[in-house]
Amino acid sequence: MKIPEHVAIILDGNGRWAKKKLMPRNYGHAQGSKNVEKICEEAYHMGVKYLTVYAFSTENWTRPQDEVDALMKLLRSYMKDCLKTSSKNNMKVRILGDISKLNSDIKKSILELEKASAENTGLNFQVALNYGGRDEIIRSIKKLATDVKSDKISLDDIDENSFKDYLDTRGIPDPDLLIRTSGEQRISNFLLWQLAYTEFYFTDTLWPDFDKGELRKAFEYYNSRNRRFGAV
Repeated sequence: MKIPEHVAIILDGNGRWAKKKLMPRNYGHAQGSKNVEKICEEAYHMGVKYLTVYAFSTENWTRPQDEVDALMKLLRSYMKDCLKTSSKNNMKVRILGDISKLNSDIKKSILELEKASAENTGLNFQVALNYGGRDEIIRSIKKLATDVKSDKISLDDIDENSFKDYLDTRGIPDPDLLIRTSGEQRISNFLLWQLAYTEFYFTDTLWPDFDKGELRKAFEYYNSRNRRFGAV
């Protein structure tokens, strides 16, 4: 079976999973966070080189304040755990999104994590935090415009390849496969530029229940697709 080089996942269904178990939504988010590490290990052992997960979007700030506060608390804990697991599993971690709007202690943890894992040679793991595809493109255009204004790049040099260097994912290949759990069938402002030729796989399985068997089903679907590049 051919394994996609880069897999992107929209981690959806934590709240509904918790509700089914008569537990608060925050319990679902905590269990979903634990599942990320398991899937990272399974994906890498199956041959995936890049794994990108959508953890917190720019739109998530509009959720109830107590839920946002709980997610930020969970994020702080996850950053500490990820520092340990990245070392244990030789995993290189990179954060996508606008981290400038996160609290200073979270930003510090992110920078420490990226620096500590920069030379690791195992799975390339990207976490999208305070990320939105439209926001990423706007931020990239602003950086590009600044470089044009300062003569670092000319208008004639701007093409798809040069623009990709201004995205959060610079240096990372575009995803071959996008997985979204929980039955929703939309990309929710995730990697808008990068998903142009990506295969989409939607499953009703809620994220905390997504396991190795579900990942294999996604890869089997990917293998069933006739990927003809250059064709519409």
